Amino acid sequence: MTDQAVDTNGPAGMAGTAGAKQPPDVTSSQFFGRERELKALQEDIGRAGLDTLAGRKAARARILLIAGRPGSGRSALAGELARRLAEPGDYPDGVLRVSLTEPGGERVPTERTARALLDLISVTAPPGADEDELSEMVREAFSERRALILLDDAVDAEQVDPLLPDNPDCLVVATSTGPLTGIPGVRPCTIGGLDAGSAVQLLARTIGQVRITVDPRTAEALTEECGGRPAALTLVAGWLAARPGASVADVAKQLRDRPEDSEQPSSDRPLARAFRLVHDSLPPSAAAILRLLALAPAGLADAHTASALAGCSVSAARTTLDDFVRLGLLRTNGAAQPQYEVPGCLAPLVRAVLEERERPAEIQLARARMLERTVRRLQACRAVTDPEDSPARRRLAGLPRSLRFPGPEAAAEWLRIREPALLASARVAVRDGGLDTLARRLVAALVRALAAHRGTEEAAPVLYGLHGLVLDVAQRRDLPREKAAALLNLGDLDARTGRTREALARYRAALDAGRAANDLYATGRAMESAGGAYAELGDYNRASDWYGRALAQRLTRGERADEARLYGRLGAVHTYAGRYGEALRNWRAAAAGHRRLGDLPAQARALSEAARVQEYAGRPQESLHTCREAVELARRAGDVRLQAALELRLADTLDRLGDPAAARLHRATSERLLDDQGPAYEIRSTSTES
Repeated sequence: MTDQAVDTNGPAGMAGTAGAKQPPDVTSSQFFGRERELKALQEDIGRAGLDTLAGRKAARARILLIAGRPGSGRSALAGELARRLAEPGDYPDGVLRVSLTEPGGERVPTERTARALLDLISVTAPPGADEDELSEMVREAFSERRALILLDDAVDAEQVDPLLPDNPDCLVVATSTGPLTGIPGVRPCTIGGLDAGSAVQLLARTIGQVRITVDPRTAEALTEECGGRPAALTLVAGWLAARPGASVADVAKQLRDRPEDSEQPSSDRPLARAFRLVHDSLPPSAAAILRLLALAPAGLADAHTASALAGCSVSAARTTLDDFVRLGLLRTNGAAQPQYEVPGCLAPLVRAVLEERERPAEIQLARARMLERTVRRLQACRAVTDPEDSPARRRLAGLPRSLRFPGPEAAAEWLRIREPALLASARVAVRDGGLDTLARRLVAALVRALAAHRGTEEAAPVLYGLHGLVLDVAQRRDLPREKAAALLNLGDLDARTGRTREALARYRAALDAGRAANDLYATGRAMESAGGAYAELGDYNRASDWYGRALAQRLTRGERADEARLYGRLGAVHTYAGRYGEALRNWRAAAAGHRRLGDLPAQARALSEAARVQEYAGRPQESLHTCREAVELARRAGDVRLQAALELRLADTLDRLGDPAAARLHRATSERLLDDQGPAYEIRSTSTES
């Protein structure tokens, strides 16, 4: 939860969620006051720590802590400090910023903040990695870097400690409400309100010097009424800027006349009064939009989000959001596809007024509208990648123009910008539990869009979390079919990253869920995947048993392509186990299955594997005959690279049989085939085909 920056004219950092793909802009075009604090923080970098005093080299990065209440400008101060420290080029690996608190006040899990840091330096963490593994990756990634890490709004030391690099060349700047007890050598720089001169300067920057000059004493009194808090001063200045006829005395009187909330800490009351002043002066429709922005995922919204929440047009929503920026209620990144952020210090105030003014049914309806709009945008984002004459593109043409994208590039850019908000929306929808059908549709649409624009390999870490959300809903709603699908997807990602035993457990659980749903596809897939996991673990007996179960099911259903593939998988594991007779029978069955399907290249590959088994079994003449049969099939199929690769295998066999002349002829044939075909074709065992 980031504070309102002192300067609100520059681009918004948009670092409210851990997981932003780009580091936020920590610079500001103008920064008022805090020179004493900045000097003290800079001096603190060189101060001797406990390790230095004990004669040891510092083992970890130095931490500078800025402590202050929400709205005090602690995030802006941290950003200005980072800008000044980075300017001389002392941190060539950049300034990296992540937030440790959600807009609603919840802690961001360390797993997400660690992934966010790794993403910012283009280090891909494996999907499903746990907190300890990710923390170790952070330490390793920064061990050779010289970077400045800004950890915004830490709740306690337990959030910060796992993210500290074991490298004294890095510097960590953290912001928090209070001290980080538990991390040695951290001295907080505690800040309150701005000094009177800087506070008046902040007001004048927005409303002009004239209204300050005509009544300087009241201007100073107004800054005291705001407690010197930059966030409160920004709101008051925005209110005055929108009313050229109002005087500084007018707004000071209105603030004084507003009742205080006795339940709030006294230091937070000026900001609450300033917020209420601005909110209550808005037109009813605009005030409703502001309140509903409390539902924006991760505090991030665009015009479509606001339009869906309020039930108004996209253009009207965009105009209102821009008005809020001028009033200091929002920040924006100023991009071609603008995104707006509710400042963290205002988020609880916006949520409080939402709960006070809106009925629960209206809140739930607004949330449903927002999720439905998000699903439609994601569907459009996915569909724009399909060919022009595809059914998806025809459906896309029927959507309102405002929901469509001009092309795949614009859709991919929207997905990149909105990814933190989209992921937060999915998490919130699943956690809420009241809109599970929409939550499932949202996750499914997000998975398809990410896969279409990035590919499953690149998007795997994000997809892992999304499949986990589907599993949560399926378990809560007792949906065995969805549970089986989620477990299979998670198991595949576990297997791909080497967590084979975890994958095996997922596949066994998916089998149970598939049986409960009477889903034959899921049960067959689970048994086949379990066989693959056992093969990876080297347990070929269990692997052949599970492949055999999957094959028996496919045989009863007459699924010939799956039968042929499973015969190949059985042939492979029997080969690994040295059971050459069983292996040969299964490879022959695989070849026969591919022949019935008319798949000549697959038939050729299966026969080439059968030839390999015959050679292992000490039957070289039979191996030679089978390999020649495979070469002929590849020639008939017109698969030149496969034919060339099989010619090389045939040459190797002839060499082993003591016929080097014939071997040279086949090698020459292979070279001739590949002259215009690029690199040699790599023969893949049928056992590895999916």
